[in-house]
Amino acid sequence: MPVLNFKGKTAIETYHHTVPHHTLEFSKKLSCLPKGEEPSLDGNLIIEGDNLLALKSLLPTHAGKVNCVYIDPPYNTGDEKWIYNDNLTQPQFKEWIGQTVGKEGEDACRHDKWCCMMYPRLMLLKEFLTEDGIIFVSIDDIEVRHLLLLMDEVFGEENRFHIFVWKKSYGGGSKSRYAVGLHEYVLVLQR
Repeated sequence: MPVLNFKGKTAIETYHHTVPHHTLEFSKKLSCLPKGEEPSLDGNLIIEGDNLLALKSLLPTHAGKVNCVYIDPPYNTGDEKWIYNDNLTQPQFKEWIGQTVGKEGEDACRHDKWCCMMYPRLMLLKEFLTEDGIIFVSIDDIEVRHLLLLMDEVFGEENRFHIFVWKKSYGGGSKSRYAVGLHEYVLVLQR
C-alpha cells in the first residue's frame, strides 16, 4: 500500500499518544438542560476549544462507542486563515507554530502542515469508532489526494467504503475562464 510522506510525519505519527488528557469544564450558564439536571458527558455536547484536546478529553469515556463520525476540516485553500497550533517541540515545527497557513506559492509547507494537523486527529477518531463504525470527511480537490492516503494509512485501504462526489450549488473558483471547480468530496471509511 502506498503511504504519504510529508515534512514532520515521523514526529507526529505517535503525537496523539503524547497529548495529555484534559478535563472538560461544563458551563451551567450555557447549558440547556431540564431544571435540576446537571451537565455531563452522557448527552449532546458542544465543546469550544482545540479539537485535538477535545478529542483527547472525550477518549476515556467514548473510546469504541461512536458509530458515526462526520468531520469538515479546513480545506487548506489559503483563505481560511487557520493557524498551525499543535504544540510540537521538534525543530521542524518551530517555524510553523502560530503561523497562519498561506496560499499556494506563499507557503511551501502548507500541505505538510495540513497533513501534520490531520494525522493525529484521524488517529484519535479511529479510537472512538465502534468495530463497525464509519467516518465521513468532507474535502475539496486541494487536499483530497492527501486525505485519501492518510485515511488509507490510518483506517486501512481495505476499509475504504466510498468516495461521494457532490456538485456545489455555486460556480466555484477557477484559474481558467474555461474550467470551473464544481465538485467537492466526502470520503467514507469503515473502522
